[in-house]
Amino acid sequence: MPAYNEAERIAPSLEAILAFAARSGRPVEILVVDDGSDDDTAGIARRLVEPGGKDREPRGRVLVNDRNRGKGFSIRRGVLAARGEIVLVSDADLSTPIEEVAVLLERLERNRRGLVIGSRALRESRVEVHQSFLREIMGKIFNRIVRLMTGLPFRDTQCGFKLMVREDVTPIFARARIDGFSYDVELLYVAVRAGLPVEEVGVTWRNAPGSKVGMLSDPLKMFRDVLRVRRRYRQGLYTTGDDDGPNRA
Repeated sequence: MPAYNEAERIAPSLEAILAFAARSGRPVEILVVDDGSDDDTAGIARRLVEPGGKDREPRGRVLVNDRNRGKGFSIRRGVLAARGEIVLVSDADLSTPIEEVAVLLERLERNRRGLVIGSRALRESRVEVHQSFLREIMGKIFNRIVRLMTGLPFRDTQCGFKLMVREDVTPIFARARIDGFSYDVELLYVAVRAGLPVEEVGVTWRNAPGSKVGMLSDPLKMFRDVLRVRRRYRQGLYTTGDDDGPNRA
């Protein structure tokens, strides 16, 4: 779970995840990556997932970036630090309720490989609270351009709810370089070309106020990042490795 200045929202989200994990009976590790927050996001997360004493066992870890590095950087750091066989990436506001992981898990367990990604744009998707009209239009335009530029078939690359087999995606994240919001495009572009199965599944989604995506600056950065991904792929940098380390920009 990447988190930046989420002190007001992260406690209910983590409590919901902890309750779901207890009901599921599965061993679960929660990883929160605080992206250089100015508030008490990290402290609140630690009190919930890293409690000490005899009564509460740690249920996860909180990693703190040295400064605000970006959503892609934070997710990359978290996935590479994860120890479970299967990794769920979720936004801190739980716009997609944690219970929806059961839908993705059912699909993932059929192949035991690759990724299953949540989507707000399929017929079976359930968008219960919409974004503003302008944000929805911008999202649809971005998706169309991404599909034209990359050949990806997915109707929603940006939904922040993705389930993946850690062993399959670790090599991709180890060589990924997109630190911002378009990390999703990099992940999916390389995964598809590596022959990994990627399935898009409709999920329940409720917009939560407080989006960190800037209306003017971030779309331009995201388009540049998509071009950067294509260039890096043509140069073979996702398959041969390079010398600047997994977390360099």
